[in-house]
Order: sequence, then C-alpha cells, then structure tokens
Amino acid sequence: MSAPSRRDILFSTGGGLGGLALARMLAEAGELPGGAKPKAELNGGLHHVAKVKRVVQLFMNGGVSQQDTFDYKPALIKGHGKPFDPGTVEKPEGVTSTPGNLMKSPFAYAQHGRCGRWVTSVFPHLAKQVDRMAFLMALASKTNVHGPASYMMNTGFILPGFPCMGAWLSYGLGRLTDNLPTFVVLPDARGLPYNQKTNFGAGFLPVAHAGTILNAGGTPPVPDLAPSTKMPFVSPDADADALDLLGKVNRAHADTRPGDSRLEARIESYELAAKMQKHAPEALDLSREAAKTRAKYGLDDPATADFGRRCLLARRLLERGVRFVQVWSGAGGPSNNWDNHTSIINELPPIARSVDQPSAALLHDLHDRGLLNDTLLVFSTEFGRQPFTQGAVGRDHNQGTSVAWLAGAGVKGGVAYGESDPWSWRAAEGKTYCYDLHATILHLMGIDHTRLSVRHDGTDRRLTDVHGHVVKAVLA
Repeated sequence: MSAPSRRDILFSTGGGLGGLALARMLAEAGELPGGAKPKAELNGGLHHVAKVKRVVQLFMNGGVSQQDTFDYKPALIKGHGKPFDPGTVEKPEGVTSTPGNLMKSPFAYAQHGRCGRWVTSVFPHLAKQVDRMAFLMALASKTNVHGPASYMMNTGFILPGFPCMGAWLSYGLGRLTDNLPTFVVLPDARGLPYNQKTNFGAGFLPVAHAGTILNAGGTPPVPDLAPSTKMPFVSPDADADALDLLGKVNRAHADTRPGDSRLEARIESYELAAKMQKHAPEALDLSREAAKTRAKYGLDDPATADFGRRCLLARRLLERGVRFVQVWSGAGGPSNNWDNHTSIINELPPIARSVDQPSAALLHDLHDRGLLNDTLLVFSTEFGRQPFTQGAVGRDHNQGTSVAWLAGAGVKGGVAYGESDPWSWRAAEGKTYCYDLHATILHLMGIDHTRLSVRHDGTDRRLTDVHGHVVKAVLA
C-alpha cells in the first residue's frame, strides 16, 4: 500500500473539515473530477441540510433583567416588598450585595401578538414582533460573574482561550464571499465589552477565524483601508506592485514555518484587506440607504442612532456575504450597559430604548427583503437578574435563569420553551444552558455539534464541550 498523500491526510483528519476545505479549493480551481464547478454558496451544511446560511446575534452586555422585560411573574406583584423565601434548602444570596425584599417590575406588562407573549413597556417595538420569535425562558449560566459568564455565552467555557461561536462557524463552514470577512463584530461605540476582544477570539483555531472588529461610528469604520491623502505617491499601480512583492515575501517566510498559523492568518488578512479596499467602502456606506430606511432604524434619534447604525450595517454585511455578524449593546464596566445594580427604574429604560427600535427594524427589514428565509437572528445576554432588590431599586446578578430569543430561518415563531420559578429566580422547567443554544444554532446551520471538534492538547474540543441538546421545541 502506498503512503497516503497530503490530500488523503486532509480528508481523513479534522472530522472531515480538512477535506471540506480542500474540496472547496479544488472546486474553485476547477480540479474536481469531471470538471465540476463549485456551488454558489456553502449552504449544504457539514452534516445535514442547513436551514440557515448566516447569523446575526444581538448581545446585551451586562445581564438583562428578565423580570422587567419578558418574564412576567404575578408572584412578584403579590409579594412585592416582602422578604424572599423560596421555600427551598438553597439560601438566596446576592453577588455584590445583601438580598433585599422582593420587587415587582416597575414597568407595565401586556400581552402581545397572536401568541400572547408578555412584554413590558420598555420594549414597545419588539413587542410587535413576538409572533416571529421563539423564546428560551429558562436559560441558565454556571457563573454570576460578568467575565466568565460572557466567555460562557460566547465560547461555551468560563475560562479564556477557547474559540467563540463565530470562529467555529467560520472554521466549519468557510466563507460565503472572498471580498469581506466571514465573521464581523460591531461593538458598542462606548467601548468593548467585558473580556475585551477575547469574546470574539479564535482560541486554538487558526487566527484567521477570529472576528473582524469594525468601528461603525468611525471615519472610516476600517482604519487604513485606503491610502492617506498625504501620500499621493501611493497609486493603484504602485499599491498593486507592493502587495505582489509583499505576498511573495510573506509566502516564502510562511513556507519555512508550516506549523505557525499566525503567519497564515496574517497573510490572509493582508489579502482580504486588499479585496476589502474595493468592496468594503460600498458595503459600509449607510448614506446609500433611503431616508425612510435610516429613520426606521432610528438613525435620526440620538438615543437609537448608534445601535441603529450597527443594525443597519449588519443587514448590509449579511446581504453581501458575511456569514456571522455580532452586534453588541453595552460596554464593559459599571455603567453604559445592562448591569443595572443601582436603579432598574432609571437605568433600564435608556439602554432598552437604545436597542428596541433598531432590533425590531432589523427583524422587520430582514423579513421584508426575504433574508429571513435563510438568516437567523439571536438576542441574548450573559445572565439574568435577581427577583429581590439590591439597595433601593436595583437588581443583582443572577445565573439561575435568563431569557433569550431566536427568529428567522428554521425557527417556529410565537413559541416559548422552558419556564422559570414563580419569582424568576431559578429555572424550573425546560432548563437550558449556552450549550443548548449553541447546539440549536449549529443544527440550523447544518452542523451536528457533537461532530464539529478539534484535537487540542490531547482533547477533542468542541463549542458545546461535552454538553448540549438541540432545542427541537423552537424549530419549525
């Protein structure tokens, strides 16, 4: 028997991912048997037919208070102002404070849509879209600390160093376009979230799969994409010659270090940047949108302009072939986010208002443009908040339960899975973790979460670790 070729090795390692990548390269080069041409898109899925081609995730940094948004609890109204006694062996504890008395939501709840979903007055626009949403009503975490909880919701682990979901999707499915990044992150203009850039990192996967961060409010959003006006000698011809020479030098350098993925990632980033010089300016130019569309996203209102700009930019990027876009609300730190320790009454409405209209506009716009037929929209946070007060009218961290929702391709609208206890303190039925949310998203993208793995330091690592089940109750 002859020794296996490099092509054979690629097909037999990496859970088939090496073979998938090789097949794509051969197809693009027209070298498949019979001269087969590549598909226009990689949407067949790795393990089964995919219903979702691309994902946009709206991540609420700081811990959204589920009792004051989506999780209606009459027991909180009845017990308002009384000591909290869950009647269990578990003693109620605060993370950063002494538990106070039970506190009902200061915001009015009402039922919306044909499904009758309860939503408070802080989300008037999203409330109109509930029949398109599938809710996870008992989404728990394993930690009540922002940094580890944010890692968990993004990477499946509470420790740093692991790839985030966007990196796994980039690695497993590859690009939809060669002209823009596969995975784009749009952070809050006020700052990066807890953990900074490591929330969107590639971990032990090749560095090329890390998120590309765009400053939506910057001019330009991508620095150094075009030559400075102070350097008129940088002409297109000169630029092309320089890039050609740089490419040859980089390739020669990388050939002498085949095990260093950082070099390959750097080379790939240079090549992608060159393509983005031509294609990114058009994709990032929101002035091309009609005034009616800009108003729909709230770009004319200072309260919604930043998040609205990024939601609109997310839609434009998805249209142009970006596979995964993550839009963040809230910076790291004690303020300018969803970490409402001091006053739910004063702190929650402004941050909720900033995302409500833009999020609803994005969902509506994706539907109207037909993009929702193969796009998934995810709304999530790192954990929930306590049913009792912190100080006068604040709420402390709560890993016991939170709320997330999905909408779009493959999702059954107007349904809910799971339920918290009478106070929204702990998950009571249908308890889920990030593993289940991630498994469901991967399933919709044609990936069996138990089979997408990479050998790292002697362990087969995957996004869902050794956990996770697809939440079939929310699937169409």
